[in-house]
Amino acid sequence: MFTGIIETTGIIKDIFSSGTNKTFWVQSALAHQLTIDQSVAHNGVCLTVEEVKDGLYRITAIEETLLKTNLTGWKINTVVNIERCMQMNGRIDGHIVQGHVDTVATCIENIAKDGSWEYQFEFDKKFGTLIIEKGSIGLNGISLTIFNVKENGFTVAIIPYTYHHTNMQYLKQGDKINIEFDMIGKYVGRIMELK
Repeated sequence: MFTGIIETTGIIKDIFSSGTNKTFWVQSALAHQLTIDQSVAHNGVCLTVEEVKDGLYRITAIEETLLKTNLTGWKINTVVNIERCMQMNGRIDGHIVQGHVDTVATCIENIAKDGSWEYQFEFDKKFGTLIIEKGSIGLNGISLTIFNVKENGFTVAIIPYTYHHTNMQYLKQGDKINIEFDMIGKYVGRIMELK
């Protein structure tokens, strides 16, 4: 479980494939605090730390993860958002994020405002029932509030702190971003589907 409050970013330093899996070596200031078997969210994708050494750590994504996320687009020097799993002894500042990405969205517009930024996204309309005006969403692991909700799209506003401390500053028109819809909405949708 995560909160969607990004702790830091990391840089992809090496990538290799084995069968249908992809393994990544990530450089991060948090590397020395990580342990093997720890769950860490990378752009909102929960991945297990497999090895830690020299300021780097290794993670592997299986085919199912690669098919539903933007990890296939990661290259050497790609900057990723990183959050360690939540501790249950404090405040949850964002919303409950599982690290289980549902799909990707495409950035169709980004607008620099006077002191903030707005990003518009489009996604497959089959997921349209999972978003609501002023609802929560996880974008590349960042807990955000959505507005201007449409059948297959929405807008988010980014404050300066989030812009400068996550990879949102590198997102441009046409880029893909990982989406995790709010867990409560997914459960309600499933209940209604089974009725």
